[in-house]
Amino acid sequence: MASNRDLPFVYLNVATTADGKLAPANRHFVPFGSKRDQEFLLELRAGADAVMSGARTVGPMPVNLGPGPARYRKIRLAKGLPEYNLRVVVSGSGNLNPRAEIFRHRFSPIIVLVTGRAPESKLRQLREVADDVNAFGDKELDFTSALRWLRQKWGVKRLLCEGGGEVNAGLFEEGLVNEVYHTLCPLLFGGRNAPTMADGKGFPALASAARFKLKSFRRAGDELFLVWRAVK
Repeated sequence: MASNRDLPFVYLNVATTADGKLAPANRHFVPFGSKRDQEFLLELRAGADAVMSGARTVGPMPVNLGPGPARYRKIRLAKGLPEYNLRVVVSGSGNLNPRAEIFRHRFSPIIVLVTGRAPESKLRQLREVADDVNAFGDKELDFTSALRWLRQKWGVKRLLCEGGGEVNAGLFEEGLVNEVYHTLCPLLFGGRNAPTMADGKGFPALASAARFKLKSFRRAGDELFLVWRAVK
């Protein structure tokens, strides 16, 4: 668990099925949480300086990573935050569609994090639609350096990550996650290739696993809302 004071507080929001999946085996994500879960997502965004997600989540989906309706923007203002949060997209290869929905909404800066393997042709396209495009790491994204840069250059003290599994995995592997807000939904997808909360390479053994303790939980309908706190 990274403890550097120059890093933002990182909290994940994720809804999974009872068997821990983010989407069916075809990996095509369709929201399956309840209305309450969708409202909770916006409540979490209302406390974030920046909201981050991966290109595979943002690119094909009609999402903008913004704070949502006026009532959530009022919550932000009451907390002393800007009305609109910063938006961060992770695209290691730079293979992010410059015509994606997120780029059509210019209410707050959009930052794209890439790696050294992103070709210059892709970077040129992204620089035309994003406010900042920066590379961290050669082949795999160096999240620690990227988050330190977000804190120093953009003043990000609280960073909300909304997946997907590869981005989450990178944060877990570098010990950057402070809390996980986990909605457990009454569905079961199955499928060995279906995405999970943390994909990537995975931890090699139990001894090296990321460890959390249950901070709180509550039931709403048939869903469980759990909060996990990282064990340092």
